[in-house]
Amino acid sequence: MKPRGKDIDPQDRAFGQRVQRFRKERGRTQAELAASLGKTSSWLSQVERGVQPVQRMDLLQEIADELGVSVQQLRPGIPAVGPSQAPTAQPLSNDLDETRRLLSGHPALQTLLSGANESGPTRGLDLLRADVDDLWDLTHAGQLAQVSALAVQLLPELEHTVRTDSGEHRAELWLLLSRGYQALSAAFVRQDEADAAWVAADRAVFTAERSGDPLHVCASVFRMVQAFVRLRSLGQAEHAAQTAIDALGEQRNQSPESLSVLGSLHLALALVRARASARAEAKEEIAKARAIATQLGENRNDFNLEFGPVNVEIQAVSTAVDLGDAGEALDIGLTIDAAELSPERQGRLLMDLGRAHAQRRHGGEALRCLLDAEAIAPEIIQTHQAARAAIRELVLVAGPNAPRELLELAERAAAVD
Repeated sequence: MKPRGKDIDPQDRAFGQRVQRFRKERGRTQAELAASLGKTSSWLSQVERGVQPVQRMDLLQEIADELGVSVQQLRPGIPAVGPSQAPTAQPLSNDLDETRRLLSGHPALQTLLSGANESGPTRGLDLLRADVDDLWDLTHAGQLAQVSALAVQLLPELEHTVRTDSGEHRAELWLLLSRGYQALSAAFVRQDEADAAWVAADRAVFTAERSGDPLHVCASVFRMVQAFVRLRSLGQAEHAAQTAIDALGEQRNQSPESLSVLGSLHLALALVRARASARAEAKEEIAKARAIATQLGENRNDFNLEFGPVNVEIQAVSTAVDLGDAGEALDIGLTIDAAELSPERQGRLLMDLGRAHAQRRHGGEALRCLLDAEAIAPEIIQTHQAARAAIRELVLVAGPNAPRELLELAERAAAVD
């Protein structure tokens, strides 16, 4: 229960007044500052009134960074962190480093400069299709080292082949290339490498357009929206998603494939709204996606989007947690059977259920969900900031009584110093 009136700690009240003063001096509204912190306006209002204490050092640092002040200015007396004391983050897995280097250049420059005129694929189309399918399977399974190993061989080959083909297979080759870049974008998002995800998504959009398949263009835009969200560029994410939604919405006779893309874009826009703490708008996008999923009546995997009734509810759980509605998230999530979905989707659901339990101070249930998520999709726990924040919160709440399993999880996720 939050303290009220005379029960409020004077230090929390003074801290809140400093936050409010610095915020107003910088001309920022509560909604703007809260959104930049990934919080709701009501949460920030409670902080500024001293009702909601801020005890986590990482959150205190985020607030200070957003206001352009030092932690000591917000909370005088807190020990300064000098260079020798500064916490060092454990480096994340470098499974995709080779692929990142590949994206940093242009795989087809040698072909373009040499003016090669040989025709036909270097390998048969069936083999190229199979490799692209394998790339997606590895991405969904979270086997990112294998994704990188395959991509650094496959993408340059596709870039070369599509430019030297006589024309008979060129449209399909462009499409295979786009699918490859879409897979890479999804993989980079999972590794929390948003800048590389954006580059891959941008190339996916370009190559999908060259293939003449507008639905693959829209699917590539979905990947770009995911990258923008990770970059915290919510305005760009909103514009990209809404533009694609408007274009798809103008179609009168929509195929199941186009409905899958449209529904996925509504889910992406719900994520954007939730990160901006726009509660009503986020729930409206979930409702639109739910209606489309009901119209489809089945779980599909068109364009590797895994859209359908189950995935909508998984996103509804995530949206509720982002908005601080832990009870709603648990009510929805505990009814979901995600066994037929990819390990990534199953892991994401378990991670969000863990976050919801953590918000409700259900320490045991939160730990169980997070451990199950790690067992299915370890990179979610290692790279997802929200998962690591939940683990840090559990460690702080448990204090000296933190169970060994929680401390070991926190160490694996680099969630504690």
